[in-house]
Amino acid sequence: MPIHKVLVVDDSPTELANIRSILSDSGLEVVSASSGEEAVNKARAERPDLIFMDIVMPGMDGFAACREISHDSATKDIPVVFVSVKNQKADRLWAQMQGGRGFISKPFVPDDIIEQLKAFQ
Repeated sequence: MPIHKVLVVDDSPTELANIRSILSDSGLEVVSASSGEEAVNKARAERPDLIFMDIVMPGMDGFAACREISHDSATKDIPVVFVSVKNQKADRLWAQMQGGRGFISKPFVPDDIIEQLKAFQ
């Protein structure tokens, strides 16, 4: 499936801008959210082709947001790639159990983001 629109979710404006820049430079349309709740709403409204999501956020965290997205019939087919400082084996396993389809550890390099894009193209 070709990737045209990507939702980026992170409560850090710096991380959000960094990932946005990498994706925009790749010619993609980028939509952003700064919380789990906003991510769920934007996933439903925008129907992105792929989501890059932080885990540690105030309110609804990335795990809970991914669970909601992957259990909603309207958004369940949108792959979620976690981008997080939580990079223990248990975190990766839990991410997968919540419906995550990929995992990038922070700090990352632009190629990490691009590799995940290519994996879903």
